[in-house]
Amino acid sequence: MWRIIYMVLMNLFHAPIWLYKIGRMGRPEDRHTKEERYEYIAKMDKRIIRRGRVDLVCTGADLIPKRDGFIMFPNHQGLFDVLALFATCPRPFSVVIKKEAAELVLVKQVLGAMRSLSMDRDDIKDQVRVIGEVTRRVKQGDNFVIFPEGHRSRNGNEILEFKSGTFKSAVKAGCPIVPVALINSYRPFDIRSLRRERVEIHYLEPIYPDQYAGMKTVEIAQIVHDRIQEEINRNIR
Repeated sequence: MWRIIYMVLMNLFHAPIWLYKIGRMGRPEDRHTKEERYEYIAKMDKRIIRRGRVDLVCTGADLIPKRDGFIMFPNHQGLFDVLALFATCPRPFSVVIKKEAAELVLVKQVLGAMRSLSMDRDDIKDQVRVIGEVTRRVKQGDNFVIFPEGHRSRNGNEILEFKSGTFKSAVKAGCPIVPVALINSYRPFDIRSLRRERVEIHYLEPIYPDQYAGMKTVEIAQIVHDRIQEEINRNIR
């Protein structure tokens, strides 16, 4: 929480401008391309992170499919996760996020600008709606981030079990699955300190449709889970 307050104070002059511009980008009639909207948000995001005394170390960005229409599945450590992804992913993406988090100031505007989706985790009908919407849009060439743990881990770099249902959209869309390992992404906002922190983002080898064809979502979930945990274990300090 201390670092969030610090980031707000360090960007107090720019925040109203960002809110205004990104808010306008979230309107249905906005004419910016998704690439233009993403570029603006990524630039803002990098500035916030830099002024917030956080160093990002990224590997594997070159592994991300060059052709749009894929879904990234990172482990979930907290609010900083999405900031780390916006700052390092070279391709525009939308996010599936829990309904409560989608109402936070600036988060709401950014998600709106990137046409992201909020989901009520306690409403089965809403979950079905989101799965269908993600499937449709991925087929049309949009990229998404889905956190397969369902909620953040409270155990640092130890990840939780992945929910198999979060992979239904990927299977139905027949799209590449990109595992993403986040390391120490919980520290910037969870550690009560303003000392400089290091967060690592490792984009792993995509899993293509022909590689998971015929597999159940529970099997896919376990494969992605294990690859991410193995990558974390290899790089953890």
